[in-house]
Amino acid sequence: MSDYTLIQVQELIESAESALKTAQSLMRSMTGISDTNHERNTIRATGMNAAAMSVNGKVVEGVFDGQNMVDANGETYPVPANYASKSKLVEGDGMKLTITEEGKFIYKQISPTDRKTSVGVLIQEDGQYKILADGKVFRVLLASVTFYRAEVGDQVTFLLPTEGDAEWGAIEAVIPKHLAEAAAIASVGSGGMEDDGEMSPAVEEE
Repeated sequence: MSDYTLIQVQELIESAESALKTAQSLMRSMTGISDTNHERNTIRATGMNAAAMSVNGKVVEGVFDGQNMVDANGETYPVPANYASKSKLVEGDGMKLTITEEGKFIYKQISPTDRKTSVGVLIQEDGQYKILADGKVFRVLLASVTFYRAEVGDQVTFLLPTEGDAEWGAIEAVIPKHLAEAAAIASVGSGGMEDDGEMSPAVEEE
């Protein structure tokens, strides 16, 4: 490919990026939507019951966005990170919030979204813990990292919604670095004799 062709390709890419930014700006000015992820969860919540009063207090239903609960009106309610981590809440899960007369917030998962399991590596980017998997980065709650005592570089299995492009993942389990390395060595040299007559490395399990 000639230098002139490369320059043309670069110009086309820059033009496309500029056009995309312009289109996004126009969309925001026309719709007033600046956070598409928040809007998507608001739409999901429209099929759920609106806020109502019960004998136990005010009840609100909404959708978990990976960090908070979003109701049909776009209002957000903070979900305790420890609860979200231990319950392995996934972006898109339907939730019910009861606000008692004493002001307590009681959350309950009422309609779990379909899930899939992925494997990735825990990284730290911009001062935040994230999971790198299949070339994409997913945000993760700090409480999940501390709850599972994960460290940067650990391999983790995590949950994602089956449908849609999620921004958040829910850690399911952590594979410490030394175990991951041992598994890699074992898979490369799974016992037995090599062609040169030397024994391949073996890893003993504790």
